[in-house]
Amino acid sequence: MLAKINNFEIDLSKPIDISIPLTNTDENPIAWYIEKPVIEPVVFGDWIGKVSEGKSSTNFNNIFFNPHGHGTHTECLGHITNDFYSINQSLKQFFFFAKLITIEPEKIGDDLVITKESISTSLNVTNASTKLNKTEALIIRTLPNQKEKKSRKYSNTNPPYLSEEAAIFIRESEIQHLLIDLPSVDKEHDEGKLLAHKAFWNVKDTHNLNQDARFNATITEMIYASDEIEDGNYILNLQIASFENDASPSKPLLYKIYN
Repeated sequence: MLAKINNFEIDLSKPIDISIPLTNTDENPIAWYIEKPVIEPVVFGDWIGKVSEGKSSTNFNNIFFNPHGHGTHTECLGHITNDFYSINQSLKQFFFFAKLITIEPEKIGDDLVITKESISTSLNVTNASTKLNKTEALIIRTLPNQKEKKSRKYSNTNPPYLSEEAAIFIRESEIQHLLIDLPSVDKEHDEGKLLAHKAFWNVKDTHNLNQDARFNATITEMIYASDEIEDGNYILNLQIASFENDASPSKPLLYKIYN
């Protein structure tokens, strides 16, 4: 089914899902030192909310999970601020012109870092003020791109991260939505500095927000873009659940552009 989004023609019947599903199995990815999600039927006395148990006409599960640590999620600046801001209030549009790039993080000391230079090179721009072909969302796929990303246990592994300069470059390039296949844009153990988060959202003081902080910008972490998906331009449909929380599980979908 063909449709036009911002004058770009896409086929809505052919979405490319770059989210990681949430499960209660050992295959679920985990970050931030927590256990796997729990999905289990409600129990009232001898009544169990599971059809296969023979005592219920419906499946009636409770789900316990953490959006930041259990899979693909989208967050707003409320993730790092003293005052409360929710992703449900921050994200009001859901279709964006997006660019997917693939980057091999650079070895710097004991870390693997996504640098400003690597992003600039991948985007074929040399100046942070250059408009990136109307790009509203930037999707970063890192190398190596093993399928194990879909089930990786990230805690205490020092995953790659985005440099502060790279985050500033992305912000100054007027990218509103950043998607990445890592558990965080920041270093795992960074003494709470959160340099990339702050730089991308333009947050100078988390307790007293500056007026030019980017309230409508989002970061989506723990995506997975398989090797079959080519670098280039797409239409992104960024779907979230309506949680009044700083973050929500999300389902980013890409659509090829036909014109």
